[in-house]
Amino acid sequence: MRTTAPSRIEDHALLGNTVSAALVRPDGSINWACLPGFDSPAVFASLLGTDEHGLWRVGPAVYDGSPPPAADRRHYVGNSLVLRQVWDTSAGTVAVTDFMPAPTVSDHAEPWIIRIVEGISGEVRVASLFRPRPGYGATRPYFERTAHGAHRLRVTAHPDSYWLDDPQHTANVRGVCRADFTVRAGQSVVLTLAWAPSHRPAGPVPPDAFTELDVTTEFWEQWAAGCTYRGPDREAVVRSALTLKALCHPGGGVIAAPTTSLPEQLGGERNWDYRYVWLRDSALTIAALLRLGFLDEARQWRNWLVDTVNPERLQPIYRVNGDADLDEETLDHLPGYEGSRPVRIGNGAADQLQLDVYGELADTLLLAEDAGLAPSPQCDALLLALAEQLERRWREPDEGIWEIRGPARHFTHSKVMCWVAVDRTLRLLERRSATDPAVLVRLAHLREQIHTDVCTRGFNPESGTFTQSYGSRALDASLLLLPLVGFLPPDDKSLIRTVEAVQRELTEHALVLRYATRGDADGNVDGLAGHEGAFLACTFWLAESLAVIGRHSEARELFDRLLPLRSDLGLLAEEYDPLARRQLGNYPQGFSHWSLTDAAVRLATRPQARRPALPGPRAAVDQALPPAVMA
Repeated sequence: MRTTAPSRIEDHALLGNTVSAALVRPDGSINWACLPGFDSPAVFASLLGTDEHGLWRVGPAVYDGSPPPAADRRHYVGNSLVLRQVWDTSAGTVAVTDFMPAPTVSDHAEPWIIRIVEGISGEVRVASLFRPRPGYGATRPYFERTAHGAHRLRVTAHPDSYWLDDPQHTANVRGVCRADFTVRAGQSVVLTLAWAPSHRPAGPVPPDAFTELDVTTEFWEQWAAGCTYRGPDREAVVRSALTLKALCHPGGGVIAAPTTSLPEQLGGERNWDYRYVWLRDSALTIAALLRLGFLDEARQWRNWLVDTVNPERLQPIYRVNGDADLDEETLDHLPGYEGSRPVRIGNGAADQLQLDVYGELADTLLLAEDAGLAPSPQCDALLLALAEQLERRWREPDEGIWEIRGPARHFTHSKVMCWVAVDRTLRLLERRSATDPAVLVRLAHLREQIHTDVCTRGFNPESGTFTQSYGSRALDASLLLLPLVGFLPPDDKSLIRTVEAVQRELTEHALVLRYATRGDADGNVDGLAGHEGAFLACTFWLAESLAVIGRHSEARELFDRLLPLRSDLGLLAEEYDPLARRQLGNYPQGFSHWSLTDAAVRLATRPQARRPALPGPRAAVDQALPPAVMA
């Protein structure tokens, strides 16, 4: 079978139902789909290999061996995740509408992918090429025509079954199923794919596709209508919000991205599995949604935290169902996206110490209450327990926000976020009349201690800037978050010099690198060989930081340069290669999209830090109370 050329990462469209996801190429091929959940083994994995590793293409038929044509036009239907692609052929025009039905109270235990082929004009010959390969492309499944209808095909690879309905597909000995049919103007043909456990003798009953289309479109439209942002670039903000919503599981977990091993450097080893819940990423996603007026996702996320997190064994990453098992392994049968190996599943960073996580959690939990979420005694207890752990561990080196695979260090950003954790916990608990004043005094003392430590050890007096880590002279883009979290006043000279130094020394083609890389593992702080693209989130942080320090027009100019880097569907991966003009990394990336919305909100309002710096404790605690162990 001929192998199609890989599409650029940004050429893919996202389908999702907040439980699972799929990617669609412009030629009508679904080349990545994990069913029934985000972190389930992919049934279509040609994104990370060849056609041999699984795909499902629906589009104009091709018989001469030439590549299937890309759609002439495509768009999401309104503010939804319903994709419509249109082909103009010599015989007529045909459209394919792809979607995953909207989430329901059942959380879609049996997810569907629905594809509606519609004749617009003339008569177009259409082909459905169905090549499922469960287990990330490793398994050739068993095909059978069921007794429940001549047009129902069951594909089984224990413990999963996939049920394909209409039109009738023929299967060859190589496990390739094909259906060819003609659509005329005004005609429609529906194809549906469902997942179910293989032990069930009968598959799910196919839904009415057009009813599901209306319900799904309305679901997304109604949700998007709740966005309170009315500033410039609302279209970009709403599309980013919709993308973030697609990553929010109804159970409360928020995944980082729906893909694994899309490379940060083409042909390199910087390939990671992002289909899990990073406490950091999930908190920042929820914070962005809160700033846009969405509260339900915060409530679900907070409940997930209380049910999942054990403060004494905190890890930075969990599965969406709360499981902590994330053993990392490589899939050697997959050649990787454009030869980028290894392909990884699981994530070894789950075993790291990432001290900044405490800060993002506390910051978002306080923001959620400020936005209207009712106080939670269970959440208060969790925060206080986390603060107790932080008091014991904040002086330790860690792997930091970038999850380095080299030696642990005292990263300045990590220590700043420890300060944030204590500061936000103190702010929240001082609202509770039952809180022991001695606890508040202890927290206030710890906050000041961390602040002094950072300003002393994370600062280079020669350059007048903060540094990547204690004792280092290097810079790091995470330092751009210092003015955004209120660590120092926005007019502080050391803060301004740090923002300017990052802008001067860590930008290429006006885009920000996370940190300098030298091309070899020994010389890189992250312990990995090779380089990487510019980090999109960090560039949005620069725009925000410039606004905070008063350079608003410059911030606006940078933001306007970033928006065109989105795909034609408004989606962003993790990084961008300004020379190749390509997106890199897992896609679509929540980190990039929440950074976009935060920057848009910042630029649409009067510049200010997210929270004032160094507030005093409650007045009743200003008395000289002796330090006490937090209880």
